Formats: sequence, C-alpha cells, structure tokens
Amino acid sequence: MAKRIKADICVIGAGSGGLSVAAGAVQMGARTVLIERDAMGGDCLNTGCVPSKALLAAAKQAYGMGEGEPFGIAPAKAKVDFAKVQDHVHGVIAAIAPNDSVARFEALGVTVIKDHARFRDGGTVIAGNAEISARRFVVATGSRAAVPPIPGLDKVPFYTNENLFENRECPRHLIIVGGGPIGMEMAQAHRRLGARVTVLEGLRAFNRDDPELSAIVIDRLRREGIEILEGVKVASVSGEAGRISVEIDDKGEKRTVEGSHILIATGRRANVEGLDLEKAGIEYSDRGLKVDDRLRTTNKHVFGVGDVAGGLQFTHVAGYHAGIVIRNALFRVPARADHSAVPWVTFTDPELAHVGETEVSARDRNMKINVLRWHLAENDRAQAERQTEGVIKVVTDTHARVLGATIVGPHAGELILPWVLAKSQALKLSAMASVIAPYPTLSEISKRVAGSYYTPTLFSPKTRMLVRFLGLFG
Repeated sequence: MAKRIKADICVIGAGSGGLSVAAGAVQMGARTVLIERDAMGGDCLNTGCVPSKALLAAAKQAYGMGEGEPFGIAPAKAKVDFAKVQDHVHGVIAAIAPNDSVARFEALGVTVIKDHARFRDGGTVIAGNAEISARRFVVATGSRAAVPPIPGLDKVPFYTNENLFENRECPRHLIIVGGGPIGMEMAQAHRRLGARVTVLEGLRAFNRDDPELSAIVIDRLRREGIEILEGVKVASVSGEAGRISVEIDDKGEKRTVEGSHILIATGRRANVEGLDLEKAGIEYSDRGLKVDDRLRTTNKHVFGVGDVAGGLQFTHVAGYHAGIVIRNALFRVPARADHSAVPWVTFTDPELAHVGETEVSARDRNMKINVLRWHLAENDRAQAERQTEGVIKVVTDTHARVLGATIVGPHAGELILPWVLAKSQALKLSAMASVIAPYPTLSEISKRVAGSYYTPTLFSPKTRMLVRFLGLFG
C-alpha cells in the first residue's frame, strides 16, 4: 500500500539547487520532501566541481616543484603516485559530503526519500512506495555528460566526468574531445601529473570566452606540452583499452591520433527522462525544461532550477535559482531570474574568469564602447610572486557603466567578484576607481583599470592649465 505524504514543497533532485531549496524551505517552516535516486550532492560534489578542483590542486602542487628557479630554489621533479592523488580527490569529497547528507537534511526536518521520482499527474509524484502531493514541486535533476554520436565510440572504453575520477593509473596519453572548461581543466591537470595530452576541439578552445584573453591560457597550456587541435572534426574512434585511435578531419586533412585513454568533454545534457513530465503538463526538450523568468514550468505549480532549467549550467546558478523559487513558491513574491551578471570561471593555471558582455558581444550589438586593460606585469604583488602572466579587460558604455569584465591570471575567480557587483548594480567605473585597495595585492588591478578610464582627462592639457590658473591665486 502506498504511503501518502502531504507537503508544501516537494523537491526532485539533491544536487546544489535541490538541496538549497529544501534547506531554505524547511527552515522557513514549510513541510518539505526531498527525493534523490543517486548520491546526495549531485554532480557537483561527486563527479564535477569538487573532484575536478581537487585534482587540479594536486597537479598544481606537482608542477610547482619544478618552478622554483626564479626564486633561487633548485627545481625538483615531482614523484606522482596517481592512486594517492585520487585518494586525495575522494578525501575532499568525503570531507564535504556530510553537509549534503541524508542525515543532515533529516535533522533539519526534511523528509528524504532515496528512490526514483515520477509524476503521476500535475499535483502528485510517486517515489518508491510513497505518493507525495504538494502545493509546489521543484525539478532539480541536473544534467549529465553529453556523449556525441561518434562512430565507434560505443565500442571502446571512454571517460566522461562521471567515471574519470575512479581512474587509479595516470594515462600514458589522454585524448580529450572538447576544448571547453572541463576539457581544458582536465588537460592541464593530467599533463602536470605526468600524462601526455591531446585536445580535439571542433571550433575554438574556450569558445564562449573572450578570444584575446583565452589565447593567453591556450598559449600557456601549449608551452606545458599539451597538444591542442582546433577546428577539427572527429570522424571515428576505434581500438581497445590502452590503445585508442581517433580519426580526425583537420581542415580537410585526414589524420589519426593514437592514445591510451579518451575523455569525452563535449557539454552537458539535461536529466529529463523517466520523470513522466508529460503527465504533469510540463514541456521540455533535450536542453531541459521550458521555464519562464520566474522559473515556472508550463505547469505553474512546478518549478525548474539549475542545469535542468535549460540555461547556464553552473553550481552557483543553481543556488541562485533556489532563492528565486523560494520567494515565488513560499512567499508568492513574483521574483524573476536575471542572468545578465552570472560569472563563470575556468580553473586552469592561469585562471580565466568572466562576467557580463565581452568586447565581441558588445560590438555585435553595434554599441559604442570603451575597452580598458591593465596587465599583471604592472602589479607589484604579481611581480613579487613571479606571476605576471595575465590581464584584466573591462568593457563599458560611453557613460562609464560596466558592461562586462574578463580576467586571466592567478586567482582570477576571486578577483572577478567586484566586477560581478558592478555589473549587477549598473555601477560606473568611478565607484571602483575611488575605493582604497590594500597594497600589495592582486586586487589593485581592478582599481587601476578603472582609474585608467579617467587618466586622459585627469592629466590633459586643460587640467594642467586649470592647475596653473588656480596657482595664480596663491
């Protein structure tokens, strides 16, 4: 006999977005049900952001041992135990996991059901032997690696982010299909840990990012020994474990790339299958749910958050969506999602961070813009740490309002935050130029690039004439 549960809000999926909705709702007094068929924490904790950054951190340690010469320290070759590196990765996951655990959420008062969920109708969900009726539902089922229909791929062993971190041996030669953030991060991590790496990209590596600044990262990766082939088409894959052959079309020339392992990093696909969304009157596609700016689906009692909502696929977007949904679902406030100031970061070394418009996108709108740059080589902290490879680039309108910013360099992901604030609050450059930045810090580059907008006026002939004129009066 089915167990009937009545709730104020029922959340399907315990990834970043679902957990945030559940935690917020129950602590605000809502009767909350959370359903998850797989691991709590979702992709981000178990197979995405957390393990990839942990692997990158290990790779950075290994690489740093050979980079001491500019400081007068003899370089040493790192001895990498790849299995222990993966122990580190899973240790990080284990340290964070209690925050996302069933025990924690049950302690908060959430009813957690570990089973597959499907809609029976527009107001009921079935999960195992439970039948949940709720005033509002939230679909937060996330996404998974999209595997392209490459001939022969289904006949060879391949990695995606979902099984890459189970590998205990360093690949001899890792072939990566996809030159986006995941592909490039894993390329550098594996190269620094001892693998030979080849990246195959059909368009341009870092295709969504500013080409001027992403070129700095690409150049660095190539200098570290990573082969990056852009504008190539993967025609077929063949071979067996330890011997993988990839046939490519490189601008009309047929070539074969041979390696020991292959990683598919060609984007994400929304998890919409098996939910019986049709029975609830919810429209969807391979890209995800059809939602409005309040994140409501075509069934106004059902919301979509995070990757499955079909927009920007970042953990921090899922967390942002959670706040929008709680205001709509619990407080009936018509809150609307605004994605114009969503930042993203690629955690290569150097890091690449962005918010708002790029120079290219702003010019495509036929806007009159100003483009400002400040190089890390002009920053004292960067000089002290011998990390001068990088630049900040800011795009403004003719009224000095910030349209977007891109940073390449160490800690770019940390340095982008004030520009997220500037973009989201429509601030002018004067706000950034007038702050007091601590010295010596990398954060000074934000003040410097903002100040450079006013330099031509501040030190103009008219200003000098004014100063001399005022000097006549004592």
